[in-house]
Amino acid sequence: MQQLDISVVVPLKNEEESLPELAAWIARVMEENNFSYEVWMVDDGSTDESWLVIQRLAAENPRIKGIKFQRNYGKSAALNEGFRKAQGNVVITMDADLQDSPDEIPGLYSMIVNDGYDLVSGWKKVRYDNTLTKNIPSKLFNWATVKMSGIKLHDFNCGLKSYRKKVVKTIEVYGEMHRYIPVIAKWSGFRKIGEKVVEHRKRKYGSTKFGLERFINGFLDLASITFVGRFGKRPMHFFGALGTLFFLLGFIIAGYLAFAKVFFLQYKMTERPIFFLALLLLIIGSQLFLTGFIAEMVGRNAPERNAYLVEETLDHT
Repeated sequence: MQQLDISVVVPLKNEEESLPELAAWIARVMEENNFSYEVWMVDDGSTDESWLVIQRLAAENPRIKGIKFQRNYGKSAALNEGFRKAQGNVVITMDADLQDSPDEIPGLYSMIVNDGYDLVSGWKKVRYDNTLTKNIPSKLFNWATVKMSGIKLHDFNCGLKSYRKKVVKTIEVYGEMHRYIPVIAKWSGFRKIGEKVVEHRKRKYGSTKFGLERFINGFLDLASITFVGRFGKRPMHFFGALGTLFFLLGFIIAGYLAFAKVFFLQYKMTERPIFFLALLLLIIGSQLFLTGFIAEMVGRNAPERNAYLVEETLDHT
């Protein structure tokens, strides 16, 4: 089987208008640069004619392949399935709305192959998005992620990225973690992460799929990825340590109250507010410790977390 230079992974939902133009643009760039390639278009539960368009494009160009989800599972699931199928030495991701330019592909490919990067993230230095709903949340999330991860990138959420094949075959993207793929890659041992200024284009068709929930989801995802990265493989280290600390504090307070009752004949322990604090600490400490123990057992026996259903796949190879 021929080794491919590039696999392009395109997650999409309801992008029937832009797909033919995107496919033609990608093909032109690949042919101009003599790249061997494949394009995986992952239909994340579209309700328009996107899948029919993908079928037609795949019939016209065997390098275009498609995956259809039974329903909408989110961008992370679509990317993860595309990563699983990709066979190119370099994997490039881009959105299907034509706001990411395929003309950036040669530069992103070169940074992986010639400059030795494991992952290169695009930076939309000049944007054409609504300031309130996209620019401000993005700046906040990027600032917080830089502080948390130590990875100095300006635009973690840019859909235009390139990866060494080993990276996409090592990491797992689930939930809504696509925003923090560079962080996941770093915690998986891939240290050479770079950035490239890329063109950001105005949306030509349709409307954005993201709303004000980005404010909440972004920070929740950041908290989640921080915890998973540090304690995902050893939850007992977090819950167990915290539970032990709470239990010991409660035990010490309860011991003091018992000592005072026996030796100093003080009034009833249950009449003192500190008694209820000790009781609360003992209960919370025990629950946290048990949570860590259960999480450790679940983590060691957990099945695949990406439990989405692939309804159909187009692959002519």
